[in-house]
Amino acid sequence: MDHGRDKDRDRNFPEREKEFVEKLVKLNRTAKVVKGGRRFSFSALTVVGDRKGKVGYGFGKANDVSEAIRKSIDKAKRNLVVLPVKNGTIPHEIIGLFKASRVLLKPACSGTGIIAGGPVRAIMEAGGVTDVLSKSIGASSQYNVVKATFNCIGRMMDARVIAKNRGKSLKELWG
Repeated sequence: MDHGRDKDRDRNFPEREKEFVEKLVKLNRTAKVVKGGRRFSFSALTVVGDRKGKVGYGFGKANDVSEAIRKSIDKAKRNLVVLPVKNGTIPHEIIGLFKASRVLLKPACSGTGIIAGGPVRAIMEAGGVTDVLSKSIGASSQYNVVKATFNCIGRMMDARVIAKNRGKSLKELWG
């Protein structure tokens, strides 16, 4: 009996890395009371990113956990936005708002790490940010914190884009 016959089977096909990092932020179970008892359904909030500056979030609902997660990941991949990353951190300080949730993001020097709570940490890790300071203020609903963080990302200014819009080079902009 040859136990090693399959060991070289995949040598011609190098294992390619997953395109996106997928992080589950929140999984929620809801119950509907029906005649026969309780009927459960699930909702999932996920964040996906390529660790190179693209990140998105999605929310999915289904009658089983795996289907809810799959739906939310599909939605997240469809809603990718560009997160400007400069030397492993964000370009400037910004406050994002969504309903009663506020998120403050501050750039940090290298070696600081990601100092952030659950949802914000997941977004920053998926987006490829290695050093950032953050504070979540107000309502702590994870869905609203994710939306407030994406409000920050949407309003963040990238130096290259601003220079291009003004018709100047990066050197002229920085002086």
